[in-house]
Amino acid sequence: MIRAESTPSSAPAPPSAERPVPDATAHPAPGLPAAAGGPAVVALGGGHGLSASLRALRRMTDRLTAVVTVADDGGSSGRLRAELSVLPPGDLRMALAALCGDDEWGQTWSRVLQHRFRGDGPLRGHAVGNLLMVALWEQLGDTVAGLDWMGRLLGAHGRVLPMACTPLQLVASVRGADPAAADEVTTVLGQVAAASTSGRVVGVALDPAAPVPCPEAIAAVHAADWVVLGPGSWFTSVIPHLLVPELAAALRSTPARTAVLLNLAPQRGETEGFSAEQHLEVLLQHAPGLILDLVVADPRAVLDPVALRAAVAQAGGRLVLADVGMPDGSPRHDPERLSAVLRNLLVPLGTTPRPGSPVGTAESGSPVASVASSAAGGTAARVSTQAKHVAPTVLAAPDPIEPARPASTAPNQGDPLLWP
Repeated sequence: MIRAESTPSSAPAPPSAERPVPDATAHPAPGLPAAAGGPAVVALGGGHGLSASLRALRRMTDRLTAVVTVADDGGSSGRLRAELSVLPPGDLRMALAALCGDDEWGQTWSRVLQHRFRGDGPLRGHAVGNLLMVALWEQLGDTVAGLDWMGRLLGAHGRVLPMACTPLQLVASVRGADPAAADEVTTVLGQVAAASTSGRVVGVALDPAAPVPCPEAIAAVHAADWVVLGPGSWFTSVIPHLLVPELAAALRSTPARTAVLLNLAPQRGETEGFSAEQHLEVLLQHAPGLILDLVVADPRAVLDPVALRAAVAQAGGRLVLADVGMPDGSPRHDPERLSAVLRNLLVPLGTTPRPGSPVGTAESGSPVASVASSAAGGTAARVSTQAKHVAPTVLAAPDPIEPARPASTAPNQGDPLLWP
């Protein structure tokens, strides 16, 4: 853990060595009664993508942990990282803001965390949440303890952890970074440089190559029912988690099921021109041996469902097509829509161990329909799951795949497609 050189005598006593998780049941997520529980979910990522998944997930479980990338080197985070030798706080701050509740307390604190100072002085551009977080780290001398204290202050609906104990540098391999040498692959250093390159990122690595992971993050992955990867900047926010050796090993060995939430649009520089299946393929190239259970994609972002289905099946998972984007068509995830889909995919399986062939059932009236391959010819088919307490089954039916109907914020509408 990063620790301050000295802890002032006037500092509050840090939490106990066990670092109790903030009491999420004190401020249950909207629509979720106190102590309702839900599956234990660990969401990995960073930036706006992780914020989108957290806003959806906190509506369906109060056992939520965010594991956040720590490679940011730009803006307020980059300045604090360079000046004070701390973890870049920006992505951690955004995750905490996303876990704030929808009540007045939560939304007020969310806005305060995200507020940036204006003017022409040294505070210009700094986010309030970044400064508050670094102050807690210096007072407590412990990164995780500081994040837990901040979560208590906010009434956060979950816990936020860094993926590593030290700041990391992203090392990107970029094709065509120099327009005069379009086919040449060069090395670009830093997250900001990689995210803004005019070339095409073809791979990433970390420096140091084997950073010390956050022990609490490893423990959370092993204790999870579900691990969720994405959405977000694919090479700079999602894939870096797979490059921390101990974290990658935990993702391969955990009994938790793994879900991938695909982006709604390619990102300039990082994934410009990528198809949905290329996003998945490059993810798996950086994570040999990772088994997927579910891949969720919006049909508007999938040009070739058959190709994506094949890529998902090769990774051992099932493809879910559902309208999870904003109603206005902008490439942003709608937290209500995404939450309704995830609730009906993740919650029914609960703590059921991952079987050899992952399948699921949905409660009566849910929008989720299981889809299976017929034994005769592998034809994808829609299967209704109406029984409320039926054990997971795989059935086959001859009716053809139809486009998913638009999902709504109501949990009993919409009709995601689940492809084996």
